[in-house]
Amino acid sequence: MKRRNFLRNGSLTGLSLLSAKLPESVLFPLDHNTSESFKLSESTIDDLNKRMTSGQLTSRKITQMYLRRIEEKDKKGPGVNSVIEVNPDALSIADAMDAERRSGKVRGPLHGIPVLIKDNIDTADRMMTTAGSLAMAGNTSSKDAFVVQQLRKAGAVILGKTNLSEWANFRSTNSTSGWSSRGGQTRNPYVLGRNPSGSSSGSASSVSSNFCAVSIGTETDGSVISPASSCGIVGMKPTVGLVSRSGIIPISKTQDTAGPMARTVRDAAILLGAMAGRDEEDAATLPSNGKQIVDYTQFLKADAIRGRRIGVEKRHLSGNHMVVPLYEKAIEVIRSLGAEIVEVELLKAVVPNGAGEFNVLLYEFKDGLNKYLSKSNASVRSLADVIAFNKEHGDNTMPWFRQELLELSQEKGGLDSQEYLDAVRKSTGAAKVIDDLMKEKQLDAIIGVSTGPAAMTDLLNGDYGNGFYFCQPAAMAGFPHVTVPMGFASELPVGLSFMSGAWQDGPLLGMAYAYEQATLHRKAPRFMQ
Repeated sequence: MKRRNFLRNGSLTGLSLLSAKLPESVLFPLDHNTSESFKLSESTIDDLNKRMTSGQLTSRKITQMYLRRIEEKDKKGPGVNSVIEVNPDALSIADAMDAERRSGKVRGPLHGIPVLIKDNIDTADRMMTTAGSLAMAGNTSSKDAFVVQQLRKAGAVILGKTNLSEWANFRSTNSTSGWSSRGGQTRNPYVLGRNPSGSSSGSASSVSSNFCAVSIGTETDGSVISPASSCGIVGMKPTVGLVSRSGIIPISKTQDTAGPMARTVRDAAILLGAMAGRDEEDAATLPSNGKQIVDYTQFLKADAIRGRRIGVEKRHLSGNHMVVPLYEKAIEVIRSLGAEIVEVELLKAVVPNGAGEFNVLLYEFKDGLNKYLSKSNASVRSLADVIAFNKEHGDNTMPWFRQELLELSQEKGGLDSQEYLDAVRKSTGAAKVIDDLMKEKQLDAIIGVSTGPAAMTDLLNGDYGNGFYFCQPAAMAGFPHVTVPMGFASELPVGLSFMSGAWQDGPLLGMAYAYEQATLHRKAPRFMQ
């Protein structure tokens, strides 16, 4: 999840350093490397397919090019540090996909396309699944997560795994997003001293840096949306239940989901279609029967906003002097595309529901992690074991921040506790609040600023807020949420959020696409110091 500092900074108030009126030369002194000769830079899934179809490139060649770029830019050069492990089998997978293509078999748009996945998702191969924790080092999975099964079925090349905020940022109230004891600190590719946000920090930074075509992140509360916004890409948190969570190290069965991360809405839509599926091992997916769509690109039309009533989060019309004008301009663009604009106060409306969310996560993390570890190949078999390991190896596991959230979770009882049951009712009550608001105002979607410009990475003091955060309502409700680049505050990207009701994933992607095509704000990072 994108840790919101429930105990220290739950309101996400606070000023970004961008609020200070400093010269740009002070904020962003020099490019690390302004030349960009990478031949696959900003390539989409469609671009790569055209090159493979024509014979110009093969999946093996594309995979080699991405692996070389990871070595040059992620491990060396600017040192983005977004990839925690590359797949030793990536080239053999690519060779198999090339052989199928030569024989006339093409599985679909992801055939031969390299994908990076977050290191809390099981793969039955030679890569580890650790959630970034040294306590999990050596854990190799006996079975692919359901979402990985779907990707392999679609012909994707699993290129490697991405770094993340350790335990998906559910470890400490004073953590730094993008840091894990196994992987170290991931950096924001736009300005390397800035934070990529979390917890899907590596998935966001890697896509933005052109280390892969697309990636998979996971979200509990903001972990796809916030890093996507901070790293200038498209990210989507689907309706909970559209994508299976089996084989993913959990935080919350109520709120967790995997989601696509890409440089374009179209690529995110293609990836979502491959990821979605009904899974008997994840009860949350059972109600999705008949609601899943194989091809979400059918919703991607330039006029998808025309005739829509769009709610605009009123709170985001004030704040950072660089962000508010971007938001106001986005609203005018949406109006010009034929939408009717209605101001709403969604964040204010769901505040009472937020009081239950923290307890839900504490209870469900302990329950879910214990179940996962009991069936894993990890040396730790319970949350209590993880806590004990961290204490024993504190110099390596806790050099910057502690494990207060793990310890608070361990103190909780079972899911039959009245405190837990009350917390679930309160937190998930956000769904009714949102549904009632949308019905009252006759809304098709609600927009807001995803998050503000990236904060400085500060391992000593931890994360700090920047005044904008639109992730909590959709997270508590289990509703779909998409972020699209909205522009830049100096050199730092800021995302625009679109959210709607349950199972409106396709129409929501359509609206995000219409805005994206009208603005085209995405630009590749320059790895500035």
